[in-house]
Amino acid sequence: MIKKSKKIILSGFLSTLTAAYLFGSFAQAESTAVKSTAKEKLEAYIKFTQILNVIENEYVDEVNTTTLVDKALKGLMANLDSHSSFMDKKSYKELTVQTTGEFGGLGISVGMKDGALTVIAPLDGTPAYKAGIKAGDIILKIDDKATIGMNIDESVKLMRGKPKTDIVLTVIRKKEPKPLEIKITRDIIKIQSVYVKTIDKNILYLQVASFDQKVVEGVKKAIKEHNQTEGIVLDLRNNPGGLLDQAVGLVDLFVKEGTIVSQKGRTKAENIEYKAHKEESDIGIPIVVLVNGGSASASEIVSGALQDFNRSIIVGEKTFGKGSVQIVMPVGQSEALKLTVARYYLPSGRTIQAIGITPDIIVHSGEITQKEDLAFLKERDLKKHLQNELEKIEPKNNSKSDNKTTSSENNETKNDKTIITEEQLYKDAQLKSSVDILKALIITNKGKK
Repeated sequence: MIKKSKKIILSGFLSTLTAAYLFGSFAQAESTAVKSTAKEKLEAYIKFTQILNVIENEYVDEVNTTTLVDKALKGLMANLDSHSSFMDKKSYKELTVQTTGEFGGLGISVGMKDGALTVIAPLDGTPAYKAGIKAGDIILKIDDKATIGMNIDESVKLMRGKPKTDIVLTVIRKKEPKPLEIKITRDIIKIQSVYVKTIDKNILYLQVASFDQKVVEGVKKAIKEHNQTEGIVLDLRNNPGGLLDQAVGLVDLFVKEGTIVSQKGRTKAENIEYKAHKEESDIGIPIVVLVNGGSASASEIVSGALQDFNRSIIVGEKTFGKGSVQIVMPVGQSEALKLTVARYYLPSGRTIQAIGITPDIIVHSGEITQKEDLAFLKERDLKKHLQNELEKIEPKNNSKSDNKTTSSENNETKNDKTIITEEQLYKDAQLKSSVDILKALIITNKGKK
């Protein structure tokens, strides 16, 4: 496909030169529309070749024609959108290594927002997450190189490197008075896609960190193992996206019919609809979905589709807004174009690109402060409280062993990573709000039975 396009471009240059030398002016065409289009193309080709010749002959340093054309193509692609790019031999080889081999990285997803290189999200447990990188951080410098005018591919290439090597990111963070310098040690990135926990025994908490090939399988397994669950909190915060089929498959678990997402481009081949199937759909259980500014691409498809189907309540903050489709098209044996060919559209027909998903209920991140009234004790606490006060003045010999047992039991509960405690809920205002909303949905759902 791309080789054919290349031949057309070459023949276009030859046509330009032939027309310029033979006619010196443009011939009349029968159709006004065709004449205008042909004239504009011809003028553009002539202008390009003229400027190329001037640079080759007059520029202070001798330059190679192939290098000039490659630079022109890189500039052309970068000006289409922030996700399209021209990959020369070196860049294309690096892409192949990144997708088939092992490399050291930071565990960070980035995008262009308002012309600035912005962190979509650091992935849980990765070097970037441990170093303190946050969603929304604007990357000003990568080591000593400024990111102004740099595209995503160039920035990713700089951030990747050998495992155990260091890199310094200079970031601008909201509410920070000056840029922060954050040192990160690269490592092999290993990501767990689905984290499963329970809240108050009857609520299933599912955090999807990224959409790899095991997401649908992991969620189905969790629901099957917790078959007494009365409601689900689906946490897509700081999820930068991933595989489209997994996003579609996840929505399909909760929706029995309709178009989950569609993509539309200029060519018919890119116009595709992804539909729900009735089989294995759980259409009764209440769901609350958590999102924030680090939720992008596939996670926006899931949250937006469930919102359009009125299948869930969306809680949190507005998402990133990445709703375009890119494909890599080889040019010859060693070069390629990464080109935006379509945009995603949700069931209602709305687009995600540059708009994002607005939650049904806006809740900003933070903690919820608790105040205890120590002057009043409930009946169930009174006996234990009086016993503790008595032991302060009349310690018993067996009290140590009793305390040890209690302490051991408390530690066991506290360290259980499969349970979200009330204390943890109050440290996460968004999660606490989503659980409260879900409890109300569960009660409402019971009332319908």
